[in-house]
Parts: sequence; C-alpha cells; structure tokens
Amino acid sequence: MDYLFPPPPAVAVPVLGRTERFPVHRVYCVGRNYEEHAKEMGFTGREPPFFFLKPADTVVVCEAGQTASIPYPSLTNNLHHEIELVVAIGKGGSNIAAGQAHEHIFGYAVGLDMTRRDLQSDMKKQGRPWCIGKAYDHSAPIGPITPAADAGAIHKAAIALTVNGADRQSSSIDKLIWNVAETIEHLSRAWELQPGDLIYTGTPEGVGAVVRGDTLHGMVEGLTPIKVRVI
Repeated sequence: MDYLFPPPPAVAVPVLGRTERFPVHRVYCVGRNYEEHAKEMGFTGREPPFFFLKPADTVVVCEAGQTASIPYPSLTNNLHHEIELVVAIGKGGSNIAAGQAHEHIFGYAVGLDMTRRDLQSDMKKQGRPWCIGKAYDHSAPIGPITPAADAGAIHKAAIALTVNGADRQSSSIDKLIWNVAETIEHLSRAWELQPGDLIYTGTPEGVGAVVRGDTLHGMVEGLTPIKVRVI
C-alpha cells in the first residue's frame, strides 16, 4: 500500500520479562473514581462511571529505571499530576460481565494522567468538551506492563506519588469506587474493547500542580515504578 507520507510508528509499551512490546490501540480514562478525589473536585457519592479518551500518541513510555521527560504544555498555568493504575487489555470484547473481566486483562502498569487543569475547568464552566485539558501531547506517561499473573494482589495494592521527594498522593487500589472488573463491564457496553487498549482507572486524592524542573515518582505496589521530569 502506498501512502502520501510515512505513517507514524506504532506506540508500544515494554512488557516485563518479554521481548515483545504491547502495541497501544486506544487510551480510555475513568473520571472521579476515588471518593476522596471526587470530593476534592467538588463532587460526592458513587456516581455512574464516566469515561474520556486520549489519543494513543499521547502515551509517553517510561522505561524501567530511567527518568522520562515531558514538556510543560502550552496554554496552561496549572499543570496537574494524577497517578493511576493502568489496565492493559489483551482480549477484546463487548458487554463483558464483571465476573469475566479478568479473562480480558493482559497486565497492569503505573500511569500518569497529566491535566491542564485551568483549561479543563474553563471548558466545564462553559459546558464544552474538555479534551483540551486532558488529551494533549505527552499527557499519558506509562511504565512497563507487568503481566497479570505476576502482578500479585493488585486489587488492594498501595498507590502513591511524590514530587521532588515530597508526598503528594497516597491511597490503595481497593478504594476505587468502581473496581477494575466493574470498570471493564461498564466500558465494554459503550465501546468494543480491543487488544492493545489501555484503561487509566482513576486517581486518588492529592492532585496538584507541577512546574518545570519537577520530578514525579509514581508507584503501584507490585508494579514497576515510573519517574518523570517536567522540562
């Protein structure tokens, strides 16, 4: 097949213990999926889950043991960090029951949903889509994927983020309002999931601003941590 110009290379994430990499299809994100984070954003309660997407090429691969760099984005004066557990889908499907969700999970990784908070807030106030706050270039750092069989008790793992060594976010995966299986059930009703999909499952409380020169260190217990520097 001939193209007018070279197609972009596939975005692919390393997998622990494998030479093959995980090719990214879509990036789904769950909004306000920890109660305390919902409260700090001005909401309460177990609302139905809602989703937004980031383009696959917003993914920034954070190799194990290395510090990845992301540029401070344009148009914002309030760039926020959001540490998240990421689920990597290995088997697609629609209308997946929560009880069968584990059959579709390839593995897990640590991710960051970076957010231009001021732009997101402005769009919310105007009742407009807030893609500009979430789906911008370099907004989805992710570490190596750990296969599900090697991830341990991920459903109750600790999750945390530090900025320049200072604690910012700290919680546990068992505090998700909608757990991983429930999230897959709801998400697969709206979209047919495909191998290569990534699901950013939501962030706990403690989100806050970062500036150029800050170093973010994110972890989920049992997974490879990530280190990201804002430049």
